[in-house]
Amino acid sequence: MTTLIVHPASGPLVGSVPVPSDKSIGHRALLFGALCEGQTRIAGFSRGEDNVSTANALRAMGVRIDEPSPADLIIHGVGLFGLKPSEHDLDCGNSGTTMRLLCGVLAGQRFRAVLVGDETLSRRPMMRVARPLRARGAVIDGRPHPTRPGDIVAPLVVGPLPEGRDLLDLEYESPVASAQVKSAILLSGLLARGVTRFKEPTVSRDHTERMLRALGCPIRTVGPIVEVDPSAWERRMPAFDIEIPGDVSAAAFPLVAAQIVEGSRVTARGVGVNPTRTGVLEIARDMGAGLAIEPQGERGGEPVAELHAWYAPLRAAVIGGETVPRAIDEIPIACALAARAHGTTRISDADELRHKESDRIATMVHVLRAFGVSCEERPDGLDVQGRSEPLEAADVDSRGDHRIAMTAAVLALVARAPSRVRDAACIATSYPKFIATLRALGVRVDVEE
Repeated sequence: MTTLIVHPASGPLVGSVPVPSDKSIGHRALLFGALCEGQTRIAGFSRGEDNVSTANALRAMGVRIDEPSPADLIIHGVGLFGLKPSEHDLDCGNSGTTMRLLCGVLAGQRFRAVLVGDETLSRRPMMRVARPLRARGAVIDGRPHPTRPGDIVAPLVVGPLPEGRDLLDLEYESPVASAQVKSAILLSGLLARGVTRFKEPTVSRDHTERMLRALGCPIRTVGPIVEVDPSAWERRMPAFDIEIPGDVSAAAFPLVAAQIVEGSRVTARGVGVNPTRTGVLEIARDMGAGLAIEPQGERGGEPVAELHAWYAPLRAAVIGGETVPRAIDEIPIACALAARAHGTTRISDADELRHKESDRIATMVHVLRAFGVSCEERPDGLDVQGRSEPLEAADVDSRGDHRIAMTAAVLALVARAPSRVRDAACIATSYPKFIATLRALGVRVDVEE
């Protein structure tokens, strides 16, 4: 088991760093490239384990993916109905996005597929995507969830869709704002004969909609409602070229580190700033953090910017409502800001965090308390009492959650003495060069295997 020993910052963090390419866009570029006709070229591909899981699953279904360089891919698309049965189970690793989006793609196929994952993914609820897909005629099942009656977990068995039967039209109102569920339903809609209409409480990240629109697919959006009507569509998508921007979820870690270590100034280069993903930047600004956004145009239809962060005194904030879906993956690192802010920060409307790689509400309470930060767990969030003096040195377990591990490493920078972050190998799922980035900024990090 990998353990990080993170030493308190001995001085300001200073530097300009790249961050991994956006893994949410990476998943979708892979899937759409496979379902297009022709050769799709992806530049700036992340080697994070989650994206690699999607690529490997597609290869197992007959999609040829060439790698002319470590960051570039050429996908030889097979068309919407060109996937082939895999000779073995499709291993999604730790990636919930891989598993849920593949459910949408596989729902309309004429073959059976089995989706499996690692221990943490195999605990995550999957009925939220299975229920609407079943409603349109898909065949999908899984193991009963051990603690949530009526829910299912992986392994998931999807298909085959019986001969002579097509996926039906669907009008579905999701109880949660979830880009994974939305994307799965929209992907299945490309294979259906009728209209797909999806509504969510607030708008979740919209990378799928942007990519569909760019490919000429019959999609229409009105606020939180998305509609796909393939009736007058030829069901063919052209190959495309895309350069994937940096992941704002990854950028949040070095940026927050700069905002809590006195005297620091850090720039993250080439970061995607899609408005459905920038909730964490708004949270930082509301808390008085040093932050500037320097627009750099677009990549693949996604706005890109350089993000500049510097140390500034922080104040508590109320985090909730529509901001939370746009910052759902960044709430753990936002807790690091709250830990150093004056006053009590309340995070609410975030019960979705209980269904991630770990129960991130309960796990963050455990981590914060280990660092000597007073906090209180609530059903849909937590209250965090900021602390101005150095944090206590901590010994924490990430519980296999990459965002928890990286948040703990950032908190350790303002502790009294070195801290240990156990089970840290999971960081590779999204940010393989996280430790190298911290070291480049002047942080001392030791690694024990």
